[in-house]
Amino acid sequence: MYKYPVYQPSLKGNEKKYVIDCIDTNWLTWQGKYVKEFEQSFARYIGVDYAASTCNATVALHLALVALGIGPEDEVIVPTLTYVASANAIVYCGAKPVFVDSLPDTWQIDPEDVRKKITPKTKAIMAVHIYGHPCEMDKLQAIAKENDLFLIEDAAEGFGSKYKGKYTGTFGDVSIFSFFGNKTITTGEGGMVVTNNKTIYDRAYLYRGQGLARFREYWHEVVGYNYRMTNIAAAIGLAQLEKADELIAKKIELARWYNEFLKDLPLTLHHPVGEIVHTYWMYSILTSDAETRVLLRNHLKANGVETRPVFHPVHTMPMYSDNYHQFKVAEDLGWRGMNLPSYPDLTYEDVKDICSIISAFFNKV
Repeated sequence: MYKYPVYQPSLKGNEKKYVIDCIDTNWLTWQGKYVKEFEQSFARYIGVDYAASTCNATVALHLALVALGIGPEDEVIVPTLTYVASANAIVYCGAKPVFVDSLPDTWQIDPEDVRKKITPKTKAIMAVHIYGHPCEMDKLQAIAKENDLFLIEDAAEGFGSKYKGKYTGTFGDVSIFSFFGNKTITTGEGGMVVTNNKTIYDRAYLYRGQGLARFREYWHEVVGYNYRMTNIAAAIGLAQLEKADELIAKKIELARWYNEFLKDLPLTLHHPVGEIVHTYWMYSILTSDAETRVLLRNHLKANGVETRPVFHPVHTMPMYSDNYHQFKVAEDLGWRGMNLPSYPDLTYEDVKDICSIISAFFNKV
């Protein structure tokens, strides 16, 4: 049991009240009132026209790709430095993930490498806002437009982040969010597909619910999926959304505290770059080399502090390494990066304590 886990949700709003209401009214499934309320409230919050909730974010990403008609023979460009679900969802469609490198300062997808990887088979670009720092959306939008490609935003880790004053998830043809238990707002498990395109929304809605026709009972128009969110999960999500501004502000405050205590140590911090709002889904650092990361993580573990490694670049995993290429930036970040405790109930004194443990490590070495 860790004194400081890497993450735990904050459930201090109306979560219990709304869940009890679900139980008292016997509305547990997707047909309950909280599903629609959560979808509409979420769409209003980030400023999009349509939102469709799902049972998790991986299926949200699959649903987004299906709604765009991505299929066999298509290629989707995706950063290799991401959670594996970004690539897996492409493979679910029978399409091919084409990996690109990351930028060393922001850790996000490298637009120039995207340009190099476009082929006649490319159907879409997937921008993944990892760890809460937005991608360079102006450049990616321009590349997509010039090449007549779809732009997908995997904003699973980017809720509340902004690029030039607009929320992530509002730039692409279609975008997704995650509400897993360690996300800034959570439903336990859950996701959301958002778009400003009614046709894309209608297709996502159709495929999400087993292909069920809207106006004819038990008539199915396509081979669909059961990707719907439960009323209980949506009830938790709605309560979390009511406190979203507070939770985001606390994330940014945590980062400010960490920056204050770690600035003089031999670490590279994940600072915001450009005209953006970085929400620090996970507060992340780079050690000088891979060996130091292992030693520091072991030291923190021995002192009750849980950490996580930055994502392993997907192209290095067995199922994606058959045609291996080097991605030097992504590999460097993947082997040296780590995440520190980032949950909203951490106090200033907690962060100071964690950083004193880190400082003690460097004083020893």
